[in-house]
Amino acid sequence: MKKFIAALTLTLLTGIACVHAETYPSRPITLVVPFPPGGSTDIAARIMAERMRVPLGQPVVIENIGGAGGSIAVGRVARAAPDGYTFDIGQWDTHVGSIIFQLDYDLQKDFAPIGLITVNPQLMVARKDLPAKNLKDLVAWMKANPGKINFVNQNAAGNVSGVLFENLTGQKVQFIPYRGAGPAMTDLMSGQVDLLVVQGAIALSQIKGGRIKALANLSPQRSAAMPDIPTSDESGVPGLYMAGWFGFWAPKDTPKDIVTKLNSAMVEALADPAVKARFTELGLDVAPRAQQTPEGLAAFQQAEIEKCWPIIKAAGIGAQAQ
Repeated sequence: MKKFIAALTLTLLTGIACVHAETYPSRPITLVVPFPPGGSTDIAARIMAERMRVPLGQPVVIENIGGAGGSIAVGRVARAAPDGYTFDIGQWDTHVGSIIFQLDYDLQKDFAPIGLITVNPQLMVARKDLPAKNLKDLVAWMKANPGKINFVNQNAAGNVSGVLFENLTGQKVQFIPYRGAGPAMTDLMSGQVDLLVVQGAIALSQIKGGRIKALANLSPQRSAAMPDIPTSDESGVPGLYMAGWFGFWAPKDTPKDIVTKLNSAMVEALADPAVKARFTELGLDVAPRAQQTPEGLAAFQQAEIEKCWPIIKAAGIGAQAQ
């Protein structure tokens, strides 16, 4: 009888343990933001975290970890337990461009994609008195004035954009390194530099104020957040694409049902009109529904890698570009 009771007790406890193991989430979830508080990545993460709390039934707690272009934070997620309680909001810099750093994790193998959140239009902007209204005018002016255009290189993405522009137009620019978009924008407005590729949300108010000019949105489609700015295809340099974006990743081997639960909460948040409106205010476009899936994000990231890694390697772009 004692053996029977012991066996029954063990069976019951095992069943209870299994039930608890299957209940996800049962405690707060950590969303790692790979940059300090206050930037666009942090703001987007907080918008999503607050709205995802409802379908998940648990708080989504923001953890900001800066340094090395976001690669330190992403490394923390790569090494985290694959239990659904740690995931990150990543972007081009952290999940494509970070190969400029010596990484102790694999960007393609050590993460489970959850879904693409937003596509963040990147604009090629110019000093207001540059004699070009669009990219076609710019290329014509450069042909007539060789060696006179400089191009701000404030990060790896900016550097890649400049190299891609050179490859597509056959024109050369003089790269000028800057530590961040803030100082670069200041010098662009004062006319000290000629060209800059920057997130639309950062430049939009200066464009509207007439302090700089927008030559093109470096996206295949016009942005809902800034519909009056033509695409690079429309502006005269087809194929000059460089979009920012935000996506969610979990550690590799995270169970599929947990990824599905996180994805469902993400999709529900992105369908909320209030969330959409907030992103539009920030100059961000909600990702197409087909790319809000794990498979959609995986394919999107792979396409970005196939486009950008050869440029980064051929141009020798290194960590000094951050």
